[in-house]
Amino acid sequence: MIKHIILTAIIAIPNLLNGQSLSDLYKKVSPSVVVIQTEEGVEDLDGHVNYQGSQGSGVLISSQGEILTAAHVVNNAEHITVIFHDGKKFPAKVVRLATVADVALIKLVYFENHYPAAELGDSDLVDIGDDVFVIGAPFGLKHSLSRGIISGKGVEKTRMEGFTFAEFFQTDAAINHGNSGGPMFNMNGEVIGLVSSIISESGGFDGIGFSATINVTKQLVIDSDKRRWTGINGVLVDRELAKLLNVPQPGGILIQSVVPLSPAFMADLKGGNVPFNNGDEEIIIGGDIILEVNDIPIVSEENIIAFFKSIFLMSEEERNTFKLKTLRAGKMQEVMLRFPTEQ
Repeated sequence: MIKHIILTAIIAIPNLLNGQSLSDLYKKVSPSVVVIQTEEGVEDLDGHVNYQGSQGSGVLISSQGEILTAAHVVNNAEHITVIFHDGKKFPAKVVRLATVADVALIKLVYFENHYPAAELGDSDLVDIGDDVFVIGAPFGLKHSLSRGIISGKGVEKTRMEGFTFAEFFQTDAAINHGNSGGPMFNMNGEVIGLVSSIISESGGFDGIGFSATINVTKQLVIDSDKRRWTGINGVLVDRELAKLLNVPQPGGILIQSVVPLSPAFMADLKGGNVPFNNGDEEIIIGGDIILEVNDIPIVSEENIIAFFKSIFLMSEEERNTFKLKTLRAGKMQEVMLRFPTEQ
């Protein structure tokens, strides 16, 4: 009987330690997790602009006020507000963004440097079955904690010279609306991923969530200064859609919307305002269609890869200006897309 009690106690000790460890980790890292509120101006058919608000999560990664989040949280935002755990709010702007992996780097316009920055881990060391936890604001519930494991790991097929477009962890840690952009931590309290999306038949969490790995995030928006935020929300035009829209080539990028005061806005690029059902997907037509970037036609995935390769061969000065050929109301035009020297 005594042996049984001792054995039960020994078995229970690791569970208590693990619970305490997670509690301690949460207290340590949660002050670096932020809520991100955005406002997007949406033009209706009468030309009136209505503002729509949305919310996501993010994580502070530097003493300069740099924050990682999901690209879809901030890509179309006209106004971005970051809220810390103590309720203080700061305006922010997009610095770099990669929609292909759904990751973005934003920076506070001004910053009181007394919040701890999170430590970034090495997602290449993560194995399926590893314990992880996620902190975010699901349904507006700020600094909510959920725990799970790494259920899988996926890499996009498209690669170029060792450069991975996208890499995701699959997890069963509970993820819901508002978690997007929030950090996924390992049990050392290091960020190994950014929450991106879920697969759901119910509309809520069904046990399958995804986060972009931190190593690809570093590659795309932290360590690289080669990517620029344009302020364009666009969709790739395939051959069938090109025929429907009378595009004089088998592809392009249809601009859905343009963020005010963004580089695309300054270049006078226009978004659409007419809803259109393209199969199972609703898109917005009537906006400019980008046909070429720096004389590289946008007609296939291969051409897009060629364009990205060209960026990595450019000088810093060359990367600040891009020549676009666009189609607007059936007429060709050329515009120069210029970026500030420092974003």
